[in-house]
Amino acid sequence: MNELILFSTERCALGVVLAARSERGLCALLLGDDAATLVTALQQRFPGADLRQDDVTLAPLTAAVSAFLQNPASGLDVPLDLRGTEFEQRVWQALRAIPAGSIETYGEIARRLGVPRAAKEVGEACAANAIAVAIPCHRVVRKDGALAGYRWGVRRKRALLELERNG
Repeated sequence: MNELILFSTERCALGVVLAARSERGLCALLLGDDAATLVTALQQRFPGADLRQDDVTLAPLTAAVSAFLQNPASGLDVPLDLRGTEFEQRVWQALRAIPAGSIETYGEIARRLGVPRAAKEVGEACAANAIAVAIPCHRVVRKDGALAGYRWGVRRKRALLELERNG
């Protein structure tokens, strides 16, 4: 039997958000410009899953996500279903330790993980992250401080950092 993943989409200040939940927790939080593109991305991420849109069942999760996206510094207190390699998961845990409103470079994270020459791999782990904002890849910048390489667009990255600094 295929894994059941429920999802819901809605408009938010950052465009459109898709929240998806497996039996274990939030498995995707995708940002984009339209729901159809996000549903396609979800299908690609979980090709063998039984994906069902269920706005009613997910209403509490969607409300929590909406509040979180308006104030990322508040945190999102829901179980996460993190799916990635061991290294990706280590990077994602390191990202979750970066305080809201702060930034670190890919190299700083690599050094903190004990692999100082793995800045590129840290960037690749950020790109593989499917749980936007809750795994705060937006808090990672290039060594020159430039905002680059955000899966959901530099404009959203800048907006999230501003929300955190001003929130």
